[in-house]
Amino acid sequence: MTAIEHVPTHRWRAFAVLAVAFFMTIVDLSIVNVALPTIGRSLHFSESNLQWVVTAYGLTFGGFLLLGGRAADLLGRRRILMVGLAIFTAASLACALSTTDTFLIVARAVQGFGAAIVLPAALSIVMNMFQEGAERNKALGVWGGIGASGATVGLIAGGLLTRYVGWEYIFFLNVPIGAAAMLLTPRLVPESRRVTVRRHFDPFGATTATAGLLLLVYALSKAPQDGWSSARTITLLAASAALIVAFLVIESRAEEPLMPLRIFRLRTLAGANAVGLLLGGSFFAFIFVGTLYMQQVLGYSAIKTGFAWLAASVTSVAFAGLAQALVSKLSAKLVMAFGMGLIGAGILWSTSIPVHGGFWSDLAGPFFVVGAGTAFAFIPVSIAGLAGVSQHEAGLASGLLNTSQQIGGAIGVAVASTIAASRFATLTDAGMSTPVALTGGFQWALWVCGAIGLAAVPIALLLVKDRELTPAAIVTSDTEPALASAE
Repeated sequence: MTAIEHVPTHRWRAFAVLAVAFFMTIVDLSIVNVALPTIGRSLHFSESNLQWVVTAYGLTFGGFLLLGGRAADLLGRRRILMVGLAIFTAASLACALSTTDTFLIVARAVQGFGAAIVLPAALSIVMNMFQEGAERNKALGVWGGIGASGATVGLIAGGLLTRYVGWEYIFFLNVPIGAAAMLLTPRLVPESRRVTVRRHFDPFGATTATAGLLLLVYALSKAPQDGWSSARTITLLAASAALIVAFLVIESRAEEPLMPLRIFRLRTLAGANAVGLLLGGSFFAFIFVGTLYMQQVLGYSAIKTGFAWLAASVTSVAFAGLAQALVSKLSAKLVMAFGMGLIGAGILWSTSIPVHGGFWSDLAGPFFVVGAGTAFAFIPVSIAGLAGVSQHEAGLASGLLNTSQQIGGAIGVAVASTIAASRFATLTDAGMSTPVALTGGFQWALWVCGAIGLAAVPIALLLVKDRELTPAAIVTSDTEPALASAE
């Protein structure tokens, strides 16, 4: 049996609070990128360990999203959101107060864990507040626009804060915002949860899924240092594969699985998650590589790098309204495919970056194209990933969708850094100068990122079904009423 509790609320005020919580988690994926050189000098990071300031957050963020979504469905979405906000805010404070490299990496991992609890709870509340159809599409259109712009806004904010007040303030900034969100949530955000006689958390499924995903990204992240053919890399990848297979076996037999495999009978949901994986793998890796190119080759400062990304961010925001309108009036899968095509094409355009490049001559065009692509990709992916999902599995669906994007991003960054590092070593051994070798490595990484983006186009066209995106496709039963809220 499923029951929904709620409090009177204005949906759009509640949505604003949830959007702020979501925005914090997305911004923190990228806000540290432009500050990495400064953080490295301040805390005496080794070159090989510096990437873990980014990767530690992505690992726990992607690894615990499914568990966070399941906990939200069973224990109460608002309650779990509050827990996640508390963990995220406290971990942000710990990051700001870090005095050693190890402490910062651990605090970033805890911060990622908090984000993994916040995100599926917030998105599933949004899904329950708005009926499937035009109204939900409008809300998810705004939500997708926030996701598309959050990464680039993080780069700009990171540059400004690092330049004028210090890298610590990229983490201090979360503390008052998180505290305000915790104060407003009980007043504005409705509660909803699945009430059953027995609440099963599927601990074996949660353990194998999380461990498998963590090991996979860890293995890919360490491969550049250890070597792809090393015993350590092979062992880690084999262990990850075994855990993921074990997870699938457990889910097929569990009484109340963490991720019921039947959810993938919705081809649109499956397609949205596949596209989300490739979207994260191409876009977040593009930001990672582009940032390193501007700072290590072109010599951009943190603030100049952040403002360079403004081209992509502003373009994404500018096209968000059009993207949402096209999804409602035309076809979600066509908009999604178009967006991924733009992302892939824009990244491939950037493979021509030279050693002595300039922003307007070499970067602005790709940034504008990719920025537009994110608006046309993130919004339909967010809508399709929740279409036709029953109310009591909203947390599961939102956790699954965000897991796809974040794990895709973590894998994309790991693969891109591996390719760039390998090509850099080859060119350096051949006698090339450091700037030339770095540029060559980044070019190869960008070719792969672009190919990942374009690979999503046929997947969107083949798997996403427009008939599953109509209100008639709602599979919520009469015993699972939509969350009502007073305007």
